[in-house]
Order: sequence, then C-alpha cells, then structure tokens
Amino acid sequence: MVYYLFKISSNAYFKLNIIIENLYCTVGCHPTRCDEFTKSKNPESYLNSLSDLIKNNRSKVVAIGECGLDNQRLHFCSREIQEKYFEMQLKLSEDFNLPLFLHCRDAAPTFLDILKRNPNLIKSGGVVHSFDGSLNEAKDIINLGFYIGINGCSLRTEDNLKTVSELPINRLMLETDCPWCEVKPTHPSYSYVQTKFNSVKKEKFIDGSMVKGRNEPSTIRQVFEVLASLKNEDPVCLGNQIYQNTMDLFFKHK
Repeated sequence: MVYYLFKISSNAYFKLNIIIENLYCTVGCHPTRCDEFTKSKNPESYLNSLSDLIKNNRSKVVAIGECGLDNQRLHFCSREIQEKYFEMQLKLSEDFNLPLFLHCRDAAPTFLDILKRNPNLIKSGGVVHSFDGSLNEAKDIINLGFYIGINGCSLRTEDNLKTVSELPINRLMLETDCPWCEVKPTHPSYSYVQTKFNSVKKEKFIDGSMVKGRNEPSTIRQVFEVLASLKNEDPVCLGNQIYQNTMDLFFKHK
C-alpha cells in the first residue's frame, strides 16, 4: 500500500509516513480476553510474550493495557480469572516503567483494591478509560495518581454529566473508544454538541460522511465540546490542559 501511494504521489507517501511515525500503541490483555492466559501453555509464558512484544517495539509502546476488570461481560471471562491476570499484568508496568491503560466496568471496589495493594508495581500512573462511575470512585482513582478518560459512554446520563463537571481538568483525558461510545442524540450530553457529522447507512456510504452508528476519531471534538460546556472553560485553555495531560502521562520523556 505504501508503494502504491508513492507511485501515485510522493507527497501522499510523505504524509502517510508522518501519520505512521505519530501512531503509538499499548500492550496488554483486555479483561474479557483473559482466558488467553489459561489457554496458553502456561500463564507465565503468555505474560512473557507480552513482555517480548514490548521489548521489540519499545519506541512505539506507551502503556500497558487495556487491562482491568469487567463485571458486565462475565460470559466472556470469569471474575476470578479477570482479577488474577489483571494483577499479574501490573508487573509489566513495573518492568518497563510504563503507565497503565485501564478498563473498569461495574467492578470499582475490587479494581481499586488491586491497585491499592500493589503500589510497588505502579510507579508511572495511568488512565482509567471510558469512565462512567460515580464521583467517589473517580476521586479514589485520582487519589491513586491516575487520570480519568472521558468519551461518549462517560456522558450518557445526567448523573454522568454531574460527575464529569466536578472532576479537575488536570486529571482528565479525552477519547472516543471508536467504533463504539459515540455521543448519541438520545444522550443528555448531545445538547452541548456543536459539531454535527453527516451519517449514512453503510450500504449508501459516500465520501465525507460517517457510517451511521459507527463512532470515529473525529468525534473526539464532540466530547471536547461537551466537556468545555460542562466545565464552563475557555476552549483554548481547556484544550491546552488536556493536551498537556496526555503528554505528561504517555510522553513524559519526550
């Protein structure tokens, strides 16, 4: 594909290279996939495979994850297995001095307990993404030195909006979690959205439109607009702070 673009236009090839150079990743096992530890030859070998992946791509890996707990989807993986291998993955954070990219769904008490009893393994902080918990849960997460990741799923209810409005902007990050977690017209947060995107059914897709029901990275602007309204913050100042939060966590050595 790169060669094809180069043959069309050297400028297009140059732009693609710039995009690739600015793409980064995380390495870890999602809670609903933690059965992979038990399906491997042994759990330690699976963990070592994650470690090798990080070692071989150190310049591109910025965090450990997505790992954590998900009590809403136990049909994929049991609570016991999730908890065991979430805790095991914390060792990767210590080994590589990398922050954590965390998932917590209806599991805050156990999730926080695991983090609290492993302070020696968590020296680079992290972010709890797609947060939709209570204000007290958010405060506990922040007190542990973590950031809160906000997307459309974080803004689905009036209670969500109230919680987000009370969080300090120096501990917030924005995300989309696309292709899911969009700000839907049925959400109370949608009234704060200023930028609207044309969407069509996938069978009728045309350039310049989004596929109906599919979230995309561009909609992070909508999340930002909701947050700016809830916090009554100057968009420029808020944007600079969110950007700095991201740099401080994932690129503090650059």
